[in-house]
Amino acid sequence: MTARTIAIGDIHGCAVALSALLDRLRPTPQDTIVLLGDYVDRGPDSRAVLQRLVELAQQCTLVPLLGNHEEMLLASRSDTEALQGWLRCGGVATLDSYGHGTHPRALPADHLAFLESCRPYHETDHHLFSHANFDPSVPLAEQTPLMLRWCSLRESTPARRHISGKTVILGHTPQENGDVLDRDFFVCIDTFCCGGGWLTAMDVEDKTFWQANDAGQFREPAEK
Repeated sequence: MTARTIAIGDIHGCAVALSALLDRLRPTPQDTIVLLGDYVDRGPDSRAVLQRLVELAQQCTLVPLLGNHEEMLLASRSDTEALQGWLRCGGVATLDSYGHGTHPRALPADHLAFLESCRPYHETDHHLFSHANFDPSVPLAEQTPLMLRWCSLRESTPARRHISGKTVILGHTPQENGDVLDRDFFVCIDTFCCGGGWLTAMDVEDKTFWQANDAGQFREPAEK
């Protein structure tokens, strides 16, 4: 089987959608899966999502990016103000999935280790991967945390290709119609799963898409 590089958009606690998508993709040890961040918050079962991702790391080469929601969760372990901010942004749903009253410090050690292993970005020969956005004139290694994790495409839409010449794969900005946003030089695959849309996976080489929702329904492939 040919090795694939597959990106998966924002999961946000949608464990049923994630399981449906992975069961159809059937990752192999030859595959690389790049997770674009925002695994937790808002959706119904962040705990099950993180458990599935911990297990997925044993099945393929897994490259998890740090989303703004993971950044908030990690900061909330030792900062009361950060904890309150995270809870207002969907953290309540995450903690409830572990049991009412759970503190973020009390999450399972392997789940916290997974979150701590998340990278700010990823780069291959032909693609760049960022959770949120990119400045076309700045190498990815020099982009600010604000740009990589927080700046939505609604705030700032890149008007040209990145200086590397590579296509950038993004999440973070929900496409509420459930369709992938493909601008050729960047592709956003956050398709609003936690809001009733779809969780999207994309083979980055040929832009084949697969989508599942949190009712376990599936469509393959979505229109390019």
